[in-house]
Amino acid sequence: MTFGIDRLLADPDLRRPLQGRRIALLAHPASVTADLTHSVDALIATGLDVSAMFGPQHGVRGDLQDNMMESPDFTDPVYGVPVFSLYGEVRRPTGQSMGTFDVMLVDLQDLGCRIYTFVTTLLYVLEAAAAHGKSVWVLDRPNPAGRPVEGNILNAGWESFVGAGPMVMRHGMTLGEMGHWFIDQFKLDVDYRVIEMAGWQPDAAPGFGWPTDRVWINPSPNAPNVNMARAYAGTVMLEGTTLSEGRGTTRPLELFGAPDIDARAVIARMHAIAPEWLHGVTLRETWFQPTFHKHAEQLCHGVFLHAEGPGYDHQAFRPWRVQALAFKAIRALYPDYPLWRDFPYEYEFEKLAIDVINGGPALREWVDDAAAQPGDLDAIVQPDEAAWIDARRPHLIY
Repeated sequence: MTFGIDRLLADPDLRRPLQGRRIALLAHPASVTADLTHSVDALIATGLDVSAMFGPQHGVRGDLQDNMMESPDFTDPVYGVPVFSLYGEVRRPTGQSMGTFDVMLVDLQDLGCRIYTFVTTLLYVLEAAAAHGKSVWVLDRPNPAGRPVEGNILNAGWESFVGAGPMVMRHGMTLGEMGHWFIDQFKLDVDYRVIEMAGWQPDAAPGFGWPTDRVWINPSPNAPNVNMARAYAGTVMLEGTTLSEGRGTTRPLELFGAPDIDARAVIARMHAIAPEWLHGVTLRETWFQPTFHKHAEQLCHGVFLHAEGPGYDHQAFRPWRVQALAFKAIRALYPDYPLWRDFPYEYEFEKLAIDVINGGPALREWVDDAAAQPGDLDAIVQPDEAAWIDARRPHLIY
């Protein structure tokens, strides 16, 4: 298959509308061609006038580890063009930065999850382009989590930088498709184009969204592989808890644990509460000691999620429910466990982080209600999942 950037580079007819126009590139370390040339180098080599670059959260260079670590603006040392941070003093492009280009090319590898902030950055770019009369092209890339849909739709009034609009947690769209949905949802008048992929088969084994012959490059520092991308719609909720999500280890957001839980007991209780939610994934007991972040330098007993190997079933695996079930098991085993982390999360200071992540309090309330059963959570989210499948259908390209 061929990614959008590679199609653009290979086809002069696709590039012709860009000739004589100033080009901005929104990119990060995974913005590379099939031969691993960074997109900015490849675009300039074709003779296009790249007049500016923009970086999302974690920066163009992908150097900043954690949330709420801001990137500065700077001048690119190779090409001398300005590099504007969209996760620094501003989250939205400013009028000054919008004056540096005519067309913005968005070449970001996404993870297919509402909370992954590149989704929100795309919306902000589209809104700024509509306001300033600029064009936006998405050079499309695969959604490594594929097409499955899961989670509740974000509640009205719960919009944030990790919740751009009324979509479910695991949305099952590419960024190019998401741009079409944003334009329709928010009634944006913007010149928008998607340079589509060729040959993407999101339901085909063995990659189920990610072509196995394509090198994986971290789009953010703690996105190390496809297993993480598949699990992320669940494991990202750990950021709103006191449990370690594995930051400070080599396998972040693929596991969870703490010094004061019995992981074997947690796994057993998960199987006892909702075995039907554990289809398609293998849970493995593990031990780890983070070098930084939560529980740094402490030995943690934990659970590793394997969305890979012989036990993986792409259609059956439901990472959001798996992680919710883990919280439920911990609450059942340790009723007074201080599970929810109370701290400012993505610049939301008045709401619990777990609620910001989920776009409402429903999941937390289900976990904390000792009488609540798995079917009660299904009853909340299944209508949302069905509604999202219908809402996204007109905007699917592949």
